[in-house]
Amino acid sequence: MKLFIDSADVSEVSALVKGGLGLIDGVTTNPSLIAQSGASIRERIAELCAIVDGPVSAEVTATDFEGMLKEGKALAAIAENVTVKVPLTEQGLRCCYALSREGVAVNVTLCFSPAQALLAAKAGACFVSPFVGRLDDIGHDGMLLIEEILDMYRAYDFATEVLVASVRHTGHVVAAARLGAHVATLPPKVFRALYKHPLTDRGLEAFLEDWRKTKQTIL
Repeated sequence: MKLFIDSADVSEVSALVKGGLGLIDGVTTNPSLIAQSGASIRERIAELCAIVDGPVSAEVTATDFEGMLKEGKALAAIAENVTVKVPLTEQGLRCCYALSREGVAVNVTLCFSPAQALLAAKAGACFVSPFVGRLDDIGHDGMLLIEEILDMYRAYDFATEVLVASVRHTGHVVAAARLGAHVATLPPKVFRALYKHPLTDRGLEAFLEDWRKTKQTIL
C-alpha cells in the first residue's frame, strides 16, 4: 500500500520525505490545508512537487464545470506530478471525465458511498478518496465503505485506485492495508505514530542497559 502525506506544510513534508527512507509515495492537499499554510497555491504545489517524486493532489475551488476545467488545467500545468483533485459532484465528475481524456491524473474526493465511487471509476479517475474518519464521526463504519468499494472495483477490474482519506489513527492505516487499499493519505502525526510502540521503546532501553554493563564498544 502506498502512503501519502496529507499536508501543505513544506517543512513537515520535506522532513518526512528526507527521513522516511523512501516510505512516502505522494502528497495530498486541499483548500483548507493551503489556507492554513498561508502560501500561494501555485507556489506551494510547485514546492511540494519538487520535494516528492510521486503524485501531489491539488484541488480546484470552482464548483461549475467550466471553472473546474480551467482551474484543473492550470493546476496540472504546474508540474508533471500534479494530480488534479475535484469533488464528487455531478460537475466534478464531468470535469474528471474531460481531464482524464486529456491525460490528466484526477483524484475525485469527498466520496462517502459505493455508488459515488462507481461513478468516479467510470469517469476515469486515477484515484477516488473515501473519507473514513468523517463517516466514523457520524456513527457509520468508514472501513466498511473501503471494503465495499474494493470489492466492486475488483469485480470490474477498474483501474481507479482507492485512496483512503480522513485517516484519524494508525488503526485506519492497518485496516486499509489488510483490505488491500491502494493508498492511504496520513496527517504527519499519524505517519509518525506508525513507528511507535511502547514495548519497542521498553525493549530497546533494556537491551542498551544490559549492553552498558558489559563496558564494551562495537567500534
